[in-house]
Amino acid sequence: MHHERADQMSEDEDDHRSPPSDLEFTSSEARNYSTVGSGSGSGSGVPESQAPYLDQVLDNVLDNVLHFLTSRQDRNAASLVCKSWYRVEAVTRSELFIGNCYAVSPARAAARFTKVRSLVLKGKPRFADFNLFPPGWGAHFSPWVASMAKAYSCLEKVHLKRMSVTDVDLENLAKSLPGFKELVLVCCEGFGTKGLAAFVSLSRQLRVLDLIESEVADDEMDWISHFPEGESCLESLIFDCVECLINFQALERLVVNSPSMKRLRLNRHVSIGQLFRLLRIRGPQLTHLGTGSFSLSDLVPQGDQEPELDYASAFTACKSLVCLSGFREIVPDYLPAIYPVCANLTSLNFSYANINTEQLRPIIGRCHNLQIFWVLDSICDEGLQAVAETCKELRELRVFPIDPQEDSESPVSDVGLQAISEGCPKLQSILYFCQKMTNKAVKAMSKNCPDLVVFRLCIMGRHRPDHITGDPMDEGFGAIVKNCKKLTRLAVSGLLTDTAFSYIGKYGKLKLEIRDSPFGDEALLSGLHQYYNMRFLWMSSCRLTHQGCQRVAQEMPHLVVELIRSNREDMEMDNLAEKLYMYRSLEMPREDALDLVTIM
Repeated sequence: MHHERADQMSEDEDDHRSPPSDLEFTSSEARNYSTVGSGSGSGSGVPESQAPYLDQVLDNVLDNVLHFLTSRQDRNAASLVCKSWYRVEAVTRSELFIGNCYAVSPARAAARFTKVRSLVLKGKPRFADFNLFPPGWGAHFSPWVASMAKAYSCLEKVHLKRMSVTDVDLENLAKSLPGFKELVLVCCEGFGTKGLAAFVSLSRQLRVLDLIESEVADDEMDWISHFPEGESCLESLIFDCVECLINFQALERLVVNSPSMKRLRLNRHVSIGQLFRLLRIRGPQLTHLGTGSFSLSDLVPQGDQEPELDYASAFTACKSLVCLSGFREIVPDYLPAIYPVCANLTSLNFSYANINTEQLRPIIGRCHNLQIFWVLDSICDEGLQAVAETCKELRELRVFPIDPQEDSESPVSDVGLQAISEGCPKLQSILYFCQKMTNKAVKAMSKNCPDLVVFRLCIMGRHRPDHITGDPMDEGFGAIVKNCKKLTRLAVSGLLTDTAFSYIGKYGKLKLEIRDSPFGDEALLSGLHQYYNMRFLWMSSCRLTHQGCQRVAQEMPHLVVELIRSNREDMEMDNLAEKLYMYRSLEMPREDALDLVTIM
C-alpha cells in the first residue's frame, strides 16, 4: 500500500505534462506530411542539383532551433511538422521518455533516437503496487540494457519505474557506460545488495542513486562500503526502502566524502542519534531529508543508549531543507525537533508516521508553504480540516489507510475531502482512501479545485454507494470529468452504473483505473471512440466477458488487450475476465507473457 511514496511530485503524475511516449504514433503521421522545404518536390522552383545543399542548410537551422525545445510536448509536436523536422528532432533529442516499456521496442527507440543521454522508462501500471499482477508478469529491463550498451555510449541517466531489474542488469549498466551518473529506481524489483555493490563500485562518476519504494533483496552484502574511496561526486542518495542493516561507519564516511550532497534519505535502521551525527556534517546544505527511524536504536541496550541530544538544534541548522520524509518507526515525543524547518517545507511525507490529530496540529500549523503532503488516515477528518486551514498552497495530497482491510472503520470520510476542497483551491492531485463518501463532497471538489489533473478516490469495500443518500456515485465522478478540464488520471470506485462510464467516455481523455465496479461489456464497448486517447485502461473485479474484450481487440488493432488471471487453478472456471489491462503499442504483442496472461 505504501508503494509510490516519493518526496517529489509523484512520478505517476509527471506524465500529464506530455503525451504518453516520445515514440508512440508519430512516425506514421510524420510520413503523411509534405516534405516542406526539402527541395525535392516538383514545382518548387529549385534546381535539383541544389536540393541536397538546401536540405543540409535546413537541417543545420533546425538543429540550432530545436536545441531550445526542452519540453516533450513541444518536441513531439515539432516531429509531426514534416519529414525534415521529424528527422532532425530525433537526432537532437537527448532526453527520452517512454511511458510503457511494451509500447515500443528497444530496437525501435535506438533506431530513431541516436544521441540519448537520459532515459525514463516505465513498466507495470500503478495497480501492480497492490499485488494485482502475478509475480513475473514482465517489464524486464534486460533487453533495454543490451540495446542501450550498443546504441547510447553517452547515456548518463536512467530513471526506471515498476521494472524488473536484475543484479546482472546493474553490473552491465555500469560496465558498458563508464560515464554513467544517475540511476533512479522507483517501485522496481528483482535485484539485491549484491547488485548494488557491483554497481556502485564500478560507477566512479555517480551523482545520483535513488532507490524509491523498490524491493531490494538482502544478500548480506555491505553495499555502502563498496562506493569508491576518496572524494565522491554524489549529490543524492536515497535508500529508505532498503530493509537490511546498514554499515553506519561506511555511510558516515561516504557523507563526509560527498561535499556536493543535497539529498539524503535514510532507512529505518538509522537511528535518530545517527541522524544527528549526519546532520552535523551536511545538514546546512541538504534540501531533501529522509529521517530514517526517528527513534532510538533497538540494537543498543537500554542502559547504553546515547545521552539525550539537542535534535532541534540540528534541524535548526538545516536552512535549505524543503522536503522532509522518513519517520519509519516514529517516537512522537521527538516531533517538536522538526518545528524549526516547517516554515520552509514545500513537501512533507508522513505516510509511515502513525500520528493523531493533536500530534499533527502544531506541525501543520507551521507549514504555510506546503505544496505536497502525504499522510496516514490516523489524523482523522479533524486533521484534514487543520491542513485545509493552513496549507493554502497545497498542490498534491495523498491520504493512505493505516488499515487497508475492507471491513475496517476508516477515520476519514467525505467531511475531510470537502474541507480540503474548500481550503485548498490550488490542488492538482489527490489520492484519497476512505469508506464513507458522498456525491456532494466529490461535486464540491470538482467546483472548488478546477485545476485537478489527478483524481483517485478509493472507496474501500465493494460497491459502496453515497453513504447518506444511498445513490450510486455516478454524479460525483461525472462532475469531476466534466468540470476538471485538465484531468488526465482518474481512479473510480464505489457503487457505479453505466451512467458513470458514459460521462467518462464523453468528457474524459485520461488514464483510467476501474476496480470493484459492476461495469460489463456494454460499458466497455461504449468507450471505443476514446481508447486511442488513453495511455491505458485497467479494469478489475468487473463484469467483462472474454467475448467483449475480444471485440475491442478486433476493432482497435493498435491496442494490446491483456486478460490477467491471479492463479492457474481458476483459469478455465468461467467466461469472465478477472483483470483487463489495455494499452497502445507500436509493436506486435509481447513474447514474454506468462501463461496467466492471455493477449487477445
